[in-house]
Amino acid sequence: MKDTREDELEFPYCDDASKYEKLAKIGQGTFGEVFKAKDRKTKQLVAMKKVLMENEKEGFPITALREIKILQLLKNDNIVNLLEICRTKASPYNRFKSTFYLIFEFCEHDLAGLLNINSKVKFSLGDIKKVMQQMLNGLFFMHSNKILHRDMKSANILITKGGILKLADFGLARAFSYNAKPGQPNRYTNRVVTLWYRPPELLLGERSYGPAIDMWGAGCIMAEMWTRVPIMQGKTEQHQLLLIGQLCGSITPEIWSGVEKLELYDKLELSKGLKRTVKERLKAYVKDQYALDLIDKLLVLDPSKRIDSDTSLNHDFFWTDPMPSDLSEMLSKHNTSMFEYFVPARGRGAGQQPNAGQQRQIQNPDQHFERVF
Repeated sequence: MKDTREDELEFPYCDDASKYEKLAKIGQGTFGEVFKAKDRKTKQLVAMKKVLMENEKEGFPITALREIKILQLLKNDNIVNLLEICRTKASPYNRFKSTFYLIFEFCEHDLAGLLNINSKVKFSLGDIKKVMQQMLNGLFFMHSNKILHRDMKSANILITKGGILKLADFGLARAFSYNAKPGQPNRYTNRVVTLWYRPPELLLGERSYGPAIDMWGAGCIMAEMWTRVPIMQGKTEQHQLLLIGQLCGSITPEIWSGVEKLELYDKLELSKGLKRTVKERLKAYVKDQYALDLIDKLLVLDPSKRIDSDTSLNHDFFWTDPMPSDLSEMLSKHNTSMFEYFVPARGRGAGQQPNAGQQRQIQNPDQHFERVF
């Protein structure tokens, strides 16, 4: 996959964004605003993602181009569908400053909103299994097509009122290769993934990574289905590593072969003598033994030993009673859309990189996962 501006876009193109009527703002990310909108003619609901152009001197932003190219490849029920690309009509006074929008199918909720806004939204064990099954299906499809999401978090998990889950926000996604040339490993930026969901290998400076970085985020999200708040809310990268150590045990070469070679291993302070307590600390929330086991396997420190999406989908968690259940029945009780953007006191997590998405703050400090122990 090339990041070239000459590549032809295969999506329908609309030269008049006013065909859509904006109804409400539903998101504010690093890459622009997101609006709920309606096609004035067909009445179809859509999500309009504004493409920021302020810093682009050479035309359409490369980040948006990459997102479009990736979404061309990823056509799957559990990945958000890009419908078309639109721009506002240029005016005589603003000829070179058209606003571009990516037009997506509309999903009524995101997972962060469902977990935070209304305590009456109750996910049964069967519901959680369905959420995780669909999320892992989406990740399996992505990884099979050699795409990394690189910003897995609950706010980027959309759910329709019909109960269909969609992985969303591919602004940080990129293609990867399993087979780097000997002596020439793939090197990507490690300044990705929202801090609270960032895996230890990225925090330690790893630049030759793969699908395991998304699986760590899936583990954080899975635990969050029960705790209803992010489980490790670091203020800085150093603090995030401390929280990871307290939950997953000390990071040492004995449990993670080669970790001492990572760029920041000797530059950051790593806690010593900490035991792994994932199951012990989560069992107060997660009563299902298979769920605890899958979370434990997703939050493995060594990325080479972390469970992948294919193996996860075959885990006993999904094949024991209760089986994954249709989410539409539970969601039918809630007619109001719930998005992270609507959560009170939202804001960027401290220490957060500007390209790693928005973070929400805990409304009630006593709910903070760290404080329970």
